[in-house]
Amino acid sequence: MSASDEDGSWITWFCSLRGNEFFCEVDEDYIQDDFNLTGLSSLVPYYEYALDMVLDVEMPMEDSLTEEQQEIVESAAEMLYGLIHARYIVTNRGMHAMYEKYRAAAFGRCPRVFCQGQPVLPVGLSDLPRNYTVNVFCPRCHGLFFPKSTRQANIDGAYFGTTFPHLYLMTHPDMIPTKPQQTYVPRVYGFKVHKTSLFYINHEEAPSKKSTIENSSKQSRRSRDRNRRGK
Repeated sequence: MSASDEDGSWITWFCSLRGNEFFCEVDEDYIQDDFNLTGLSSLVPYYEYALDMVLDVEMPMEDSLTEEQQEIVESAAEMLYGLIHARYIVTNRGMHAMYEKYRAAAFGRCPRVFCQGQPVLPVGLSDLPRNYTVNVFCPRCHGLFFPKSTRQANIDGAYFGTTFPHLYLMTHPDMIPTKPQQTYVPRVYGFKVHKTSLFYINHEEAPSKKSTIENSSKQSRRSRDRNRRGK
């Protein structure tokens, strides 16, 4: 289904597609400001055609582009909108639009038990496209997770950027939840698993190799000092 098959703007059509629930609708006046699009022409193929498609500008594409090129333009329009979207959501208007989705838990909830269904925020691991898919960030435990929906999990992370959730929480500190008070403690038949157990090897709670070496060297120095005193 193409944008021409739907009533309304291309932006409304794109954001209403199944799997695009993470996107908010970018104001057209923001897109029409060339300053906000600085540097994007070098990242997006058929940039002018893609921009016209996003803004619903009439294009005689049938006369100037082949069917294969038209498909490329459609793909480029999605990329262009995604990169514009990443810039828009760090503005005041963009944050407000994303807040409405965050309040409705449209981005999902943290899977950690002790986070008690905390709503999450979308984030990318790179600001450049085609590097990583989008992840979700939990404001309560600061954990990073894959989106629950496989459709959403295939969205490019650059369309949300590396900045949004953290800038959002810094801008609205009242939205920062408290850290979970409970932590999970592994047990076997009711007894806590000891920290020196093989269970904790390569785990963040296990004593590091460096600290073990340092402790051994300290013990060796103490032994040498005792021997010298005895002599």
